[in-house]
Amino acid sequence: MPAKPVVPRELANRDIDDAITYYLSENAEQAALGFVDALEQAYAHISRHPATGSPRYAHELNLPSLRFWPLARYPYLVFYVERPEHIDVWRVLHGQRDIPAWMQEPETL
Repeated sequence: MPAKPVVPRELANRDIDDAITYYLSENAEQAALGFVDALEQAYAHISRHPATGSPRYAHELNLPSLRFWPLARYPYLVFYVERPEHIDVWRVLHGQRDIPAWMQEPETL
């Protein structure tokens, strides 16, 4: 199966910007660069194997097609839905957050 393009929503891009800003504010430039690399690896994986993401929050949020994939070496989760033509990335959230509350912010549906 060919890889599908990964298309992050505005909220996902904001989440990513916030994470990078945090690492840079901690004078952790290498961590910020590593975060970007881990995110690119996660995007590459879900573009080729979208069904391998965990559906753990799908039932709780009543979103049966929602899945997530963890970033390697970083405590972030990429939440996405597989569409016929692309991977729709909804959020990129720190795993210690209240995921259901964060996922129900406006614009996620």
